[in-house]
Amino acid sequence: MNTAVDVGHAILEGFDEHYRRFREISASAKGRFERAAWGEGREANRRRIDLYDDQVRKTVVRVRERFPRSQSEEALWPQIKHAYIPMIYDHRRPECAETFFNSVACRVLARSYYRNDYIFWRPAVATEFIEGDQPTYHCFYPATRGLRQTMKEILASFHLALPFEDLARDLRNVVRALREHFAGPQERFPNFQVQVLSSLFFRNKGAYIIGRIINGDQAQPFAVPIRHAEKGGALRLDALLLQNEHIGALLSLARAYFMADMDVPSVYVTFLRELLPSKSRAELYTALGLQKQGKTLFYRDLLDHLNHSSDRFVVAPGARGMVMMVFTLPSFPYVFKIIRDEFKPPKDTTRKEVMGKYLLVKYHDRVGRMADTLEYSEVAFPRERFDPSLLAELLATCGSVLQQEGQRLIIKHLYIERRMTPLDVWLRGADEARQRQGVREFGRAIRELAEANIFPGDLLPKNFGVTRWGRVVFYDYDEICPLLDVHFRRIPPPRDYEDEMSAEPWFGVGPHDVFPEEFPTFLFPTERLDALFLELHRDLIDPNWWTARQDEIRRGDQPDLFPYPEFCRFVVRYPDPR
Repeated sequence: MNTAVDVGHAILEGFDEHYRRFREISASAKGRFERAAWGEGREANRRRIDLYDDQVRKTVVRVRERFPRSQSEEALWPQIKHAYIPMIYDHRRPECAETFFNSVACRVLARSYYRNDYIFWRPAVATEFIEGDQPTYHCFYPATRGLRQTMKEILASFHLALPFEDLARDLRNVVRALREHFAGPQERFPNFQVQVLSSLFFRNKGAYIIGRIINGDQAQPFAVPIRHAEKGGALRLDALLLQNEHIGALLSLARAYFMADMDVPSVYVTFLRELLPSKSRAELYTALGLQKQGKTLFYRDLLDHLNHSSDRFVVAPGARGMVMMVFTLPSFPYVFKIIRDEFKPPKDTTRKEVMGKYLLVKYHDRVGRMADTLEYSEVAFPRERFDPSLLAELLATCGSVLQQEGQRLIIKHLYIERRMTPLDVWLRGADEARQRQGVREFGRAIRELAEANIFPGDLLPKNFGVTRWGRVVFYDYDEICPLLDVHFRRIPPPRDYEDEMSAEPWFGVGPHDVFPEEFPTFLFPTERLDALFLELHRDLIDPNWWTARQDEIRRGDQPDLFPYPEFCRFVVRYPDPR
């Protein structure tokens, strides 16, 4: 018996089972969309996130039971790795199979290794030119068929079960938007074509066609959102997205992951990266729900950056957190967050509870208002890249999750998020017009989180960040909770003069009580910002607004939170029923 080969086969069987289930859940998104089964979609998203770790655990148990030597003979693993490579040479998902191998190997050995001999430190099998049973994208030729007929053929290729409410109207809207975007005469070259990914992208209440228009040597990315018509039982084309900014926001990691039926995921990622060169492969794999592959690629990008840079990790700008120690590498656009060993009052939580909050965000629809996090264990950093003052503070406040081995600092658990400018810092440096924009976005973020059944807990602007596109996103999760868990109350009037002059509340306050009327007293440091907040969002200090959102959630009403600007949407005018 060749143990190395047999272990390799067992690991690959585990991965293939994982991807079969992953693809099954993703492909079934089409049926859920057609049935408007939004609750089922949320549950499917949660199940798909759990698939990877569940299958790794099962595979680890299987390998340990069938091959006891794999746990004790470390020298066996280079042989297993070398036996595994030819197994995935003709595989349609070799990069993901390598990542799965790494996950199993590290758990079977009950520790982490940082050597090529044991795991796939770098990819061993290229993903270029992999072909599936069906083409990843289809080409259509408007030069002979016309744009309107071409769009009609594109829609027909997805075989949606529901009819369109008014397809002729929708096609007119799309063609009109295209002609407005390409103002002036357009020369059509012989290779004028429209390339469309063969799977729709599903998320929340929307399905999305994603593709590009090729005209000579020019390529124009586009996305077409498909939504249920207001009257129900039919579909409509909601918009045509042509700006890179809007398509990039559609694929933002501040939203739930897409579901798409991908036979060869690397080709999807390559296609999307050609549309959006500013998006990394790590971001795109993550946006498609393959977050473990995204983590692998991100870590490789980080190590590559460390090899080609010389700056040091420093404390991240902004107010210090009481729960998290946050640091950054100035030349790398991310922050690294470690849970502190102890939390000073008034923080009353535990490490386990904080980790649970981050898991809640991972499962939840982030509606474009919560930063996605990459969670890592046993990560080795070069110790000399840490500023001495940062290293001293880390050892003093987070020592339980740090380990020094020679020239390496190993962090046993950390979170990584894209770096943003803290809202309080952004507002201090903004002029009056930009302050208005920031406060408006701040209130919108609070509203959209509430509609998605999320209450941030700590609403201070220091816990929100401003993205490069000017969008306000929440990123501090240690006090986050479902909106339905909160009891919104109005402050009772004082009973007498002593109540009115008392420094302490004259009424009972429960652990889940929130008094929105108090928001203006602590949110902003200046009267101007307070006044702006009240001008733009006065309803947010009324408990009735919050209880109305809770009532909507209890009724199962899922709001339409569009991941693109309102002005992009097509105007649909329904006839007056009178």
